[in-house]
Amino acid sequence: MPKPGIHPNWYPDAKVICNGEVVMTTGSTQPEIHVDVWSGNHPFFTGTQKILDTEGRVDRFMRKYGMGSTANDDQAEETKKNQKDTKQNKTNEP
Repeated sequence: MPKPGIHPNWYPDAKVICNGEVVMTTGSTQPEIHVDVWSGNHPFFTGTQKILDTEGRVDRFMRKYGMGSTANDDQAEETKKNQKDTKQNKTNEP
């Protein structure tokens, strides 16, 4: 038995609230717990990914390691390809 008067009150059915909705109940020393993120809306558990691009760092990383291309990269590649074709056609002409 715990000593009386030194332990906080225990609420066996404390409500966990996220965005104004009760998402679960648990035991806690507070009757209500307000959270911003829980497993039901966290990207790791939901499978969604949100990348915050600060000053183009994500794009620069993706280009550097060849993990993907952006619309600008696609346009640049097409321009380079067209320039190569034009040069080859000029060199093949008599």
